[in-house]
Amino acid sequence: MESTQNKSSMLMVAEVELVYKSQIKASDRPKITTSKDAYRILKDSWNEDEMELRESFKIILLSRANCVLGIYEVSKGGLTGVAVDIRMIFIAALKANAACLILAHNHPSGQLKASHADRNFTQRVKDAGKVLDIEVLDHLILTSEGFLSFVDECLM
Repeated sequence: MESTQNKSSMLMVAEVELVYKSQIKASDRPKITTSKDAYRILKDSWNEDEMELRESFKIILLSRANCVLGIYEVSKGGLTGVAVDIRMIFIAALKANAACLILAHNHPSGQLKASHADRNFTQRVKDAGKVLDIEVLDHLILTSEGFLSFVDECLM
C-alpha cells in the first residue's frame, strides 16, 4: 500500500497556462502584404545600436489574414551567428494562435546574402510548420542598409 506522502507527491505537478494578451484591437493590427511591409515593421522593432554588433533572430506572428499578432525575439547571438531552437519559434506561434509567421535575422557584417546554413534552417522551420499547419511565409535578412527576402529572391 502506498504511503500518503507518495500519493501527494504524485499529485504535485506544474500547472501550464497558455495566455496571449493583446492590447491592440484586431481592426487596428498592421497587415503585411509585401516583404517591404515586413521589413518596416521589423526595422521599427530592432535595436538599431545592435544591428551591426550582434546577430538576433525574431519572428513576426500573423493571423490568417496576415495581420500582425506580435513580434517575438527568439534568440540573441554573437558577431557571426545566433543559435535558434525551432521549438521556441513554434511555442510562440502556438501561444499567439498564429496561422503564419515570418522569420527574420540580421547580419552584422552588412552582407545581404543568405548562407547555406540560413537556407537549410529555413527549410527545417518550413517543414516543422507544415506538421503544425503554421505556414512560414518568408525569411528576411536585415542589415543597417536594407534587407533580403527569401521569397523575393526565390530562395523558398
